[in-house]
Amino acid sequence: MVFNKVFKEDVCSFLSKQKDNCADLIIADPPYNIGIDKWDIFKNNLEYWKFMDSWMSLAIRKLKKGGSIYIFNNQCNSAIALTHLLPKLKFNNWITWYKKDGFHPTKTRFVCNQETCIFLSKSSPKTFNYDMIRIPYLSIKRLTSGKGVKGKNGKYWEPNKNGKLCNDVWEFASERQSKKVKGRTIKLLHPTIKPEKLIERIIIASSNENDLIFDLFSGSGQTSKICKRLKRNSLACEINNKYFKQITESLNG
Repeated sequence: MVFNKVFKEDVCSFLSKQKDNCADLIIADPPYNIGIDKWDIFKNNLEYWKFMDSWMSLAIRKLKKGGSIYIFNNQCNSAIALTHLLPKLKFNNWITWYKKDGFHPTKTRFVCNQETCIFLSKSSPKTFNYDMIRIPYLSIKRLTSGKGVKGKNGKYWEPNKNGKLCNDVWEFASERQSKKVKGRTIKLLHPTIKPEKLIERIIIASSNENDLIFDLFSGSGQTSKICKRLKRNSLACEINNKYFKQITESLNG
């Protein structure tokens, strides 16, 4: 099998051709059904959830026992997706991506400044490299004082020099914010690119070198590019011809 390749193919067609129980990790960034572009428009909710259920059912079959899947969406869709997935997969985390990007002002509800990523696995995760995704402590006082912190049990806790364990709220600026030119947002290669550091965290946490990762709804190819850099094997699918060409050029560059 040739890895680090993107297929110009519908997600269900792509998954149907893959062996069952072959993927160590699946990362999916499907349409949200909020009308961002033509590929994000469905006739109605029934059509959207028929589509979602079709590819998610196939994805479960392709995942190895102990393999993990991360699915991006908004809060409402993520909650509904869980009702489709929980009978078949183990729920691990509801990850909130705080993107510091409230660009839809509203006076009838709170400004939405987040997206959701649900993390599930087929049985308990076989791989979770928690020590490799530690994050900085909010305060460095305890790190520099030279003293541990005495707990209720009388024992001393020493802070880890590499930081604290990663929590389920992730702060990464959106690509449209981090790629500003002279303070202004610019048109990106894809309207919903996920930050490199966010995808990198998922890949490092839930896979090892040479593992097979499916990059579904590849879009900008961000996941596939990071897989290549981190020495993971990837297979991706993207139906849009423009995005497909961009990913292919990027992977072969």
